Amino acid sequence: MSTKKISFPTAFTVLFIVLLFAALLTYVIPAGSYSKLKYNSSQSVFVVTKPDASKIELPGTQDTLNQLMIKVNLEKFKEGSISKAVAIPGTYERVEQNPQGIVDIIQAPIKGVYGTIEIIMFLFIIGGCIGVLNSSGAFDAGIASLSHITKGKEFLLIIIVTVLISIGGTTFGLAEETIALYPILVPVFVAAGYDAIVCIATLYMGSCIGTMFSTVNPFSSVIGSNAAGIAFTQGLPMRMTGLVIATIITIMYILSYGKKIKEDPTKSLIYSQKEEIEERFLKNYKNKIIPEFTVRRKLMLIIFASAFVIMTWGVSTQEWWFTEMSTLFLVIGILLGIVSGSGEKEFVGKFIAGAADLVSVALVVGVARSINLIMESGMISDSILNYASNAVQGMSAGVFIIVMYLLFIILGFFIPSSSGLAVLSIPIIAPLADTVGLERDTIISAYQYGQGLISFITPTGLVLATLAMVNVTYDKWLKFIMPLMCYITIFAGIMLLIQAAF
Repeated sequence: MSTKKISFPTAFTVLFIVLLFAALLTYVIPAGSYSKLKYNSSQSVFVVTKPDASKIELPGTQDTLNQLMIKVNLEKFKEGSISKAVAIPGTYERVEQNPQGIVDIIQAPIKGVYGTIEIIMFLFIIGGCIGVLNSSGAFDAGIASLSHITKGKEFLLIIIVTVLISIGGTTFGLAEETIALYPILVPVFVAAGYDAIVCIATLYMGSCIGTMFSTVNPFSSVIGSNAAGIAFTQGLPMRMTGLVIATIITIMYILSYGKKIKEDPTKSLIYSQKEEIEERFLKNYKNKIIPEFTVRRKLMLIIFASAFVIMTWGVSTQEWWFTEMSTLFLVIGILLGIVSGSGEKEFVGKFIAGAADLVSVALVVGVARSINLIMESGMISDSILNYASNAVQGMSAGVFIIVMYLLFIILGFFIPSSSGLAVLSIPIIAPLADTVGLERDTIISAYQYGQGLISFITPTGLVLATLAMVNVTYDKWLKFIMPLMCYITIFAGIMLLIQAAF
């Protein structure tokens, strides 16, 4: 009798389960609402919307914020860092129950997609750019050229590739795209005397560390900060510092393991697979056709990288948001098509194919938003916020941020999509930072660190697909990665405590 293999559900299934659970909660949790405060920059006043929908205006001063116990600097409102309505502590009131039925549940994902259309369009355009870049062979050629540059000094290959992939992760969420690099790099690492785990760690952990300590990554930093009502440039210096140090820690760990393998191959965690892997990857290595790293391909990588520099400048100094950022990457995509030398039909095909690769990511954003819509329509979001606020009352800022860090580790296991988790959780959790006197960017850091950390091992992420590329079993990966995971866990916790203190 055959047994059907049990697999973990997809992010969509998990989100729909959460959606149903959220709808059920609208029948159970008492409905309620806080008074909400929003800054009117044209009149320099605060507009307060009460639970009964009535509105009053208050002076747009720091004294008003202090009196309302909102621990945020007035300049954050004036400069637009906090653009969304802020819940006023101590103003929670019960309102009439509004349970969500089957029609509401079915309509919620559609409304969620409508409500996040700017984000979804942004994702599609970035996906198109990546599609054009990948199909041109620019990534492959760039990586392959490194193997020639580092010949005889193979440890440099570990350093350079990890740094480059980490930069890709922190800027544009480089993750799934690395799958295409394994057939190219595994032979290089194995021929250099390393095992396949070194190659996996270099690519996969470079991506994980980059996305964990995202700086301008639109799929986490930008979307998460937008959900919190702040600019993604807030907290950027701390995340950049964390990125550099965490990347160094990761490189040192991989180098230590790699050196041990080169000196004694029997120390490899997958030594029993040595012959099998060499037969598979080295057999045709010398005859493998690798794209040449031409001036054209170099220029394409430079153009793509420059987009993130321009985006950072636009958001931080020119008040750009999704429309402007989408426009920027559309122009970049067209430039990449021109430089690649592809014809009009070929370019459009590559761009659409790249955008199609992010359809699932875009839909996750919409479905995640639907959960917020159900909770908001059922008037229970503020009730949950009220209960959570009561739970953290008296909690020090340091303890609070570590609790949030642990919470995001748990949530990240069930929802591996960084954008999906941001849209789902940040609108509810970010205001809690106000109640303990923390800047909201600390919540963004806790969200990124928590989800990024669990991505090292979560089977709902890319790790199983990555290991399958080289036939390395999950238990061998766990044995390799757990010490490093412990180091990064402690380091990220320290970074959060420092950020909370200042």
